[in-house]
Amino acid sequence: MAGPLTVPWMPPHDPGTPALSVVDMHTGGEPLRIVLAGCPEVVGPTLLAKRRYMRQHLDHVRRRLMFEPRGHRDMYGAVLVPSELPDAHLGVLFLNNEGYSSMCGHAVLALGRFALDFGLVPAPPSDAQEALVNIHCPCGLVAAFVECEGCRSRGPVRFHSVPAFVLATDFLVDVPGRGKVVVDIAYGGAFYAFVSAEKLGLDVCSAKMGDLVAAASAVTEAVKAQFKISHPDSEDLAFLYGTILTDGKDTYNEEPTTNICVFADEQVDRSPTGSGVTARIALQYHKGLLELNQTRAFKSSATGSVFTGKAVREAKCGDFKAVIVEVSGQAHYTAMDESSCRSTSSSVFGVLTLLTGGKLD
Repeated sequence: MAGPLTVPWMPPHDPGTPALSVVDMHTGGEPLRIVLAGCPEVVGPTLLAKRRYMRQHLDHVRRRLMFEPRGHRDMYGAVLVPSELPDAHLGVLFLNNEGYSSMCGHAVLALGRFALDFGLVPAPPSDAQEALVNIHCPCGLVAAFVECEGCRSRGPVRFHSVPAFVLATDFLVDVPGRGKVVVDIAYGGAFYAFVSAEKLGLDVCSAKMGDLVAAASAVTEAVKAQFKISHPDSEDLAFLYGTILTDGKDTYNEEPTTNICVFADEQVDRSPTGSGVTARIALQYHKGLLELNQTRAFKSSATGSVFTGKAVREAKCGDFKAVIVEVSGQAHYTAMDESSCRSTSSSVFGVLTLLTGGKLD
């Protein structure tokens, strides 16, 4: 009988072939690929400058991480970088099939667990029930609260958003082939257009995914052409990320309300969308349909997974009245082993090692 199989951390390959070590997670079914090692240095004095640098000089890294054969068109990624903010435990650049997002709630929920488990934050007191992880996203500093036992994560994570606000309500947009449609536009770290799927002749809970994607994409392109997005803090944040089709149930109810988010290049979010929930809570609060600290549940029509959200306090963003939103959800490791989970940030290697098949720097 053959002896036990010994698996090296790196499979046999050309030593000159660069490799990227990653950890894969998912939150509510939406994937997150976190780069641990192998990415060239991302240069810039600020996080937004680093985002511009990666777009201009390292976009091949994004493409190799996100697309076939190592990923797929709905893969999502995170590159950890130093932050210039003194209160931040880590900075992050978000990757998708089109480029670089300003915020990603499902990724923040996963990164909260990851940062605690990999020793990227100070160890919480032994009797602590939660650990604080301050994550500098391109939209600003986001505080994640991770349920824990000692230095290990457990259960759900919640985060407090950057100020979320409504940019426009009841905006009439002419959607080619679909007529005039009334949409709302709100910001939850990224800008989204919101419209009830019923206004497009669809049921968000039962329609074919291809039909939902086509309708949402048509709305996104129409809004981009007919409405100028602006953000009071930075032009780097002033773009429409996608469209969220809803079941139209915006008035408070204890039952979940269902939506589907189509963003970037027709990418479908399997989760209820953390930044989308943030923006939708801000929209419902703005319309007087929701009170402070009134929790709502949001369900993904793609997977049935649920996030909860509530507006915890009022805020300002430039001249806009805004709210800080708390979003909660459950993240899971999908490719990890116990030894790497116990490692420190200076020596950790992921189970997945992606052979790039080409030069990375």
